[in-house]
Amino acid sequence: MNKMTNGPAPSLKTERTTLRRRPNKGVYDRDSIYAILDEAFVCHVGFVQEGQPFVIPTGYGRDGDTLYLHGSSASRMMRALAEEIPICVTVTLVDALVLARSVFNHSVNHRSVVVLGKAALVEGEEKMHGLTVLTNHIVPGRWDDVRPPTDLEMKATSLLKMRIDEASAKIRSGPPADDDEDYALPYWGGIVPVRTVTEPAVDDGRLLAGVELPSYLVDYSRIRPIEG
Repeated sequence: MNKMTNGPAPSLKTERTTLRRRPNKGVYDRDSIYAILDEAFVCHVGFVQEGQPFVIPTGYGRDGDTLYLHGSSASRMMRALAEEIPICVTVTLVDALVLARSVFNHSVNHRSVVVLGKAALVEGEEKMHGLTVLTNHIVPGRWDDVRPPTDLEMKATSLLKMRIDEASAKIRSGPPADDDEDYALPYWGGIVPVRTVTEPAVDDGRLLAGVELPSYLVDYSRIRPIEG
């Protein structure tokens, strides 16, 4: 999967994606935003249909400056988004609970991304490519290790693509920021690290003789190094 950027603008900052509250936590460069998108694998897609807001979780994958969004052909979200209406895609990674000496200063260390734009229905050869990207985003190497989809399965699956041209990230890291006078109080302060971890893979009990656990599942992990 090609994760190199191909867009001309290194910054994804626009008037709509500029952080108003705590602007110092805003990050707009593609590399930082793409690193967050590449570590997560579930996004939430927000859209409005006939005056009713919806926010739907779904799987996704990234190829360069394109997000591929997965869903059933019969789903409300895929039917609505295929009409190229404005959408908002969000992703959040939680890194720690931040426990301050006051309730007000409690927080969460996190890395989140908001992408604004429109999605378009993917068909033809690109649909197979997008599904490959999405599958390998979740489990690298999986696509070439299983049966490919049939024509009927392809018809039952919808895929949307969205250019990443307008986005922002918000990053909070470090210890709590207590008020100066609160450091004299006899309360514990610090962080509780949070990580997404996986347990060893468990087969379904119906493997053919000689089928072993794929190497890409032996040490499967979503954890990426956190800088800063």
